[in-house]
Amino acid sequence: MYNITVTIMERTTIMLPDDLRTRTASRARELGISMGELIRLAIEAALSNPEQARKHDTFFSDTAVFRDKGPDNLADNHDQYLYGESQ
Repeated sequence: MYNITVTIMERTTIMLPDDLRTRTASRARELGISMGELIRLAIEAALSNPEQARKHDTFFSDTAVFRDKGPDNLADNHDQYLYGESQ
């Protein structure tokens, strides 16, 4: 008996700067995998550990603005946080 797993994927187009595309292709060749597989692995790694990914997000890395994870309601009340305006 065979145990076969089928993964259905959808084609997605992304835009990469030339340098990033070149580096991605080079790294994929080094690993012996396709660029698509390398990109899927990178996305999976970023999504599996959101706190780690957030540390590399330049928006949240500004310690003069965020000394911790930031307010939980930032998206809802961004004007209040940015401009002191209440709705």
